[in-house]
Amino acid sequence: MTWAVDLDGVVWLAGRPIPGAAEAVGQLRESGVRVVFLTNNSSLTVADYQQRLGSMGIPVEAGDILTSAQAAASLLPPGSTALVCAGPGVDEALAERGVRTVTEGRADAVVVGWHRSFDFDRLAAATSCVLGGARLIGTNDDATYPTPEGPLPGGGALLAAVAYASGADPVVAGKPHPPVAALLRERVGEVEVMVGDRPSTDGLMARRLEARFALVLTGVTEPGHDKVDPAPDMEAKDLAELVARAIPRHGSLEGKG
Repeated sequence: MTWAVDLDGVVWLAGRPIPGAAEAVGQLRESGVRVVFLTNNSSLTVADYQQRLGSMGIPVEAGDILTSAQAAASLLPPGSTALVCAGPGVDEALAERGVRTVTEGRADAVVVGWHRSFDFDRLAAATSCVLGGARLIGTNDDATYPTPEGPLPGGGALLAAVAYASGADPVVAGKPHPPVAALLRERVGEVEVMVGDRPSTDGLMARRLEARFALVLTGVTEPGHDKVDPAPDMEAKDLAELVARAIPRHGSLEGKG
């Protein structure tokens, strides 16, 4: 059995570990569940994710980390050129794909992802490149990014700025869209449970994968929320509570919570 677990809002908030998350992952593994991490955050490299997870007590192989940056890179053929309006994770994924990256001028595609250095100059370079004929690819279209102090503008907000300025209709690679689903099936195979904090991405991703959706309330969706769509197959206050319910059935969810 395989669980795909989101990172931001499930395992940590802006890099700050959520209490009990590391122990919950350990319990899943001890019960025979394979845990892979599936994130829409394209800003970090795989090694960054390994270091951050390892520092909180979750050792992980590189192959068990899947990102929207990798999904975006899969849309470009080796030998093509991409203008990057994103963080180091996108640069890494494109390089591994054999795509040459630039920060200005013409390119075959513009790849937009969440990063904190987005400014007018980056917006102008990306817009000009798209107006010059480049495809517009977004690593994700999340409107917000969860932090302990509240939500920040997400990758979707940056993508929307480039799309609006250029008039282009972007292709989105991350959850819940087809490119990341194809990447997950290729590298991992069948996933039985998708754990996340955002129904519009993690929940729809679960439906696309024909997996069960487990909603935790440590990120975008907070306790006392209104009805969400899609409805979760199970809901818990955090990953620790979710796993505590699941372990008696050896990693299988016991029903709606």
